[in-house]
Amino acid sequence: MIARKNTGLPFEKMHGLGNDFVVVDARARDIPLPERLVQAIADRHQGVGFDQLAVISKGKHDAHLTFYNADGSVSAACGNATRCIARNLMDETGLTTLRLTTDRGVLIARDAGNGLTAVNMGQPQLEWQDIPLAEAMDTLELPIDGAPTATGMGNPHCTFFVEDAEVVELEAFGACHEHHPLYPERTNVQVAQIIGPDHIRMRVWERGVGITLASGSSSCATAVAAARRGLTGHKVQIDLDGGTLRINWAEDGVWMTGPTMHVFSGEFTRDFLESV
Repeated sequence: MIARKNTGLPFEKMHGLGNDFVVVDARARDIPLPERLVQAIADRHQGVGFDQLAVISKGKHDAHLTFYNADGSVSAACGNATRCIARNLMDETGLTTLRLTTDRGVLIARDAGNGLTAVNMGQPQLEWQDIPLAEAMDTLELPIDGAPTATGMGNPHCTFFVEDAEVVELEAFGACHEHHPLYPERTNVQVAQIIGPDHIRMRVWERGVGITLASGSSSCATAVAAARRGLTGHKVQIDLDGGTLRINWAEDGVWMTGPTMHVFSGEFTRDFLESV
């Protein structure tokens, strides 16, 4: 991480398969991030732009991570951001395994070799009240047209299995289902096409963001949903608009492995911060 200055707020820009993040290091001092500031930073014309903003702070283990969506709302989980930050912290410390705390719980990250980073996103939430849904029901097939599957990965997901993911008008489809009354906290929406017993093509609409090139937690949720429905095994390759992730729903949780990229370091000026 770059050294802090008194004149502004340093940050890092990272992405995992085009799912992009602004990362702020708050380990040395508290950094207030009101909703209006998060929204201003998210503006791709007058700010920097991101799918999620992540804050690194001191934690019980190696670090604590807090995530914000582009609309300023808080998310308990962000898999690709966790992988990106883990890679950055591994490069900083020389460690090959990390324990990171989030509102989702303690997540284990490790160097997977060949420039790849893996994160254990924990066990999926499969009961209606844990996802959460608005009322008791079977989460395997929801009473919504298309019979999607509901999954929690620290944030709620709604996965539709379709014949052809490319033909779905995702902007209208995602926006409509994000706010479905069965999801009191809104939901991430995935359209997934089964290519083979270990291969899925997926597109994603993230709550509070919109269409994104990739999503780690959505990939985990889709892999879990496909395995629960007997469409695939527990280890799958998921092809997203931005690239490929490998998901393994193992006994100790859902492992997600893929590449990361540090794009640049920068600093929000005092003028920008005071203008918000």
